Amino acid sequence: MLRIDKQMMQTAQEKQLRYQIQCPGLPLAVYREVAVHLRQVEGVETGLIPQQSQRFDYSDSQVGALWIQYPEGFDLADRERVDRILAYYGDRYSAWESLVICY
Repeated sequence: MLRIDKQMMQTAQEKQLRYQIQCPGLPLAVYREVAVHLRQVEGVETGLIPQQSQRFDYSDSQVGALWIQYPEGFDLADRERVDRILAYYGDRYSAWESLVICY
């Protein structure tokens, strides 16, 4: 199972869990596909964070990270579905790395 550091975010309605992951070298199109695939799970929101490197390298991804957010009381079955989606792409491309979020 994927281990991910989480941060609680307070919203006007309810607490949200949000974290960032990355897969170095993963193409932009695949990041977009993962984000859309994850948003098919009810309650999940995603977004892409641009690459911040000042050095250009063809082997680097155009994306720095993928953020994933869902309600604190997220259903266990849906959480497992998110993990299976991430595992699917991780198995085909490269292992996901979790990142710390600082706000």
